[in-house]
Amino acid sequence: MSDYRKGGFTLPGEAGYEELTLKMAEKWGADVIRDSDGTKLSPRIVEAGYRIYSTICIIREHNAFAQAHPDAQQQTFLSSDPQTAVSDTLEIAPLDGYFDEQFQLNDSPDALPYWQVWDRTANALVPRDQWEWAEGKITLRGCVPYHRYSASFLVWRIWEEINMYNHTTNHWTSEHLRQLDPRHPLAWEYLQGWLKNWCEANPDTNVVRLTSLFYNFVWIFGSDLRRRSRFVDWASYDFTVSPAALRAFEQEYGYALTAEDFIHQGKLQATHRPPTAHKRDYMDFIQRFVAEKAKALVDIIHAYGKQAYVFYDDSWVGMEPYGKYFASIGFDGLIKCVFSGFECRLCAGADVPVHELRFHPYLFPVGLGGLPTFMEGGHPEQDAVAYWLHVRRALARQCVDRIGLGGYLHLTIGQEPFNDAIEQMGITFRHLKELHAQEAPAELPITVAVLHSWGSLRSWTLSGHFHETDQNVLIHINEALSGLPVKVKFISFADAKAGALKDADVVISAGRAGDAWSGGDAWQDPELVAEVTRFVYEGGCLIGAGEPTAATGGDTRFALAHVLGVDQDDGAYACHAPWEFKVEENAPFLIAEEALARTPGIRLTGPDTRVLRAEGNTPTLTLHAFGQGKAVYLGGFAYSPRAARMLLELLLCLTGAEGKAAGLTDDPLTECVWFPEQKTLVVMNSADAPVDARVALPGGQIPVHLEAHETLFKMIGSD
Repeated sequence: MSDYRKGGFTLPGEAGYEELTLKMAEKWGADVIRDSDGTKLSPRIVEAGYRIYSTICIIREHNAFAQAHPDAQQQTFLSSDPQTAVSDTLEIAPLDGYFDEQFQLNDSPDALPYWQVWDRTANALVPRDQWEWAEGKITLRGCVPYHRYSASFLVWRIWEEINMYNHTTNHWTSEHLRQLDPRHPLAWEYLQGWLKNWCEANPDTNVVRLTSLFYNFVWIFGSDLRRRSRFVDWASYDFTVSPAALRAFEQEYGYALTAEDFIHQGKLQATHRPPTAHKRDYMDFIQRFVAEKAKALVDIIHAYGKQAYVFYDDSWVGMEPYGKYFASIGFDGLIKCVFSGFECRLCAGADVPVHELRFHPYLFPVGLGGLPTFMEGGHPEQDAVAYWLHVRRALARQCVDRIGLGGYLHLTIGQEPFNDAIEQMGITFRHLKELHAQEAPAELPITVAVLHSWGSLRSWTLSGHFHETDQNVLIHINEALSGLPVKVKFISFADAKAGALKDADVVISAGRAGDAWSGGDAWQDPELVAEVTRFVYEGGCLIGAGEPTAATGGDTRFALAHVLGVDQDDGAYACHAPWEFKVEENAPFLIAEEALARTPGIRLTGPDTRVLRAEGNTPTLTLHAFGQGKAVYLGGFAYSPRAARMLLELLLCLTGAEGKAAGLTDDPLTECVWFPEQKTLVVMNSADAPVDARVALPGGQIPVHLEAHETLFKMIGSD
């Protein structure tokens, strides 16, 4: 029987550390060695008998071409900070407050017609003849005193953001790299030729690891260190903009986009905002362009007998793995860096032959949060285990093909607890992978539909990693779902109206009022409200969290208040007495108190809503019968192992599937998966201490003992 010590692991090698590279490849069971950004592989490593991944970023490291063709660089729209006019004249310095090493104004004849000035107080576009651009400033005349004004303008992005991050955070001192736009004809011709030359010059490379494609996620730096990161959105399309793109869009769609379509009153078109019709059109336009260009690159790579993998994070915009055009590109593999379980599920479910996870912490001195990792004061083994506890439960439900690390391998010298932890994770992963190769684990007869503006396009994600979006209630629900034994699908409001609820048992709506996840004005649609109402009335279940279905203009704040049994008072009910209630002591499922939170203004719609938890006079957890179905309201939800168990028991309670729950433990800090054909039970302990538990299986209760954080593989019927 296998000892699971080799295979499915990608190791970051490093020239000058050949002995270390080969030693760690043996310890961690690597079958692939890769380079990382800022490292190289020496001939000794390349010729050591391992498969070789080589990392390239197709849009950067072309500074000579960029300097010779500055109009081939990438662009974006920015907006000046609003200024108050105190007379009829106002001067605006557009880039005040922005990091001047990242941006350079584009006031060329090609770009200047797209500039706009807005009276933000009146929400009105200022006529072009009332302002002029000269000597580095915009001068407005005819201002309304004490109105606020801002300018929207195009800029060149003169420092590629990932390179910029590494310089400002990890103290790189190399040349500032620029980025090219493949929409520029000369740049596109150059990039194809460069890739062909690269493939010819790297015959030992088996896999070209594209890091990533063309357009970065949006990361806008400020000049003030107190607000260095002014804006970040991992799913924004703002960095794809250029006059050429805008002209091509207008020619195809028959209408013109303006700066305001992107600036949106200074809020930008963030993923957390419900998309406008113009934004949806533009995203589809960019996705088709990226897929076409990416396929051309993949075809070049294949022509040289190499495989093409793409790294999902960084410049993945336009090739979203759950989009309509991703499969047409023909990637051989998808690599996703992960901090959490929902990111694992995002990767594992994508339509691509090979799925690979890059574990954290990254082998850098400092982590993404700015805290020490592989330096004095850091504890990389603790970081690794903390991330692993999230990742493991998702891998147990839906496994991937490969795992690995990235960064500077020499930082592992003297970090034996970290090195041992990664070794054990590799062994556990290979065992899980072997089990999944034979069959999918057993799951409950429950299908959960997560309902929001983006639907399947943004399956398992909210735009960003867990540590960046953890204030959003839905990302915590996604994290809990990633390891539960239920089917999960992501549907849009259009999908719901088109019949997507017919095979769902539970619908989840979660978010803040007006965001893309709660839905905002989508809930002004009576057809949508009626369809979800019908679904629950005829026996379906609804879970609402935060400010679900919140909309303006209706007779209730929550469009589905009648189903949920609660509504939110936004001040309209100041003279209306609320229903009194008593909190029930005995809930029909486990309640993880630490997971709940108070959302202001929540009140009952009637006396038949059961209150299971409250904070003062505000319900935080309720249960409401509606027709043949049920609805639960959660004021908040914060992920923890106990919170995940609460969500599971809640799903069982709502659907009446308690008696079908084989493979559950009696300890909420443990989770398990059951592989019935192989008669193998996998039990995972999330606790920092040993645990004794019992697992319910079709044949009866199975006692198990687990050490802290242990993963136990147990053949049923064996000792």
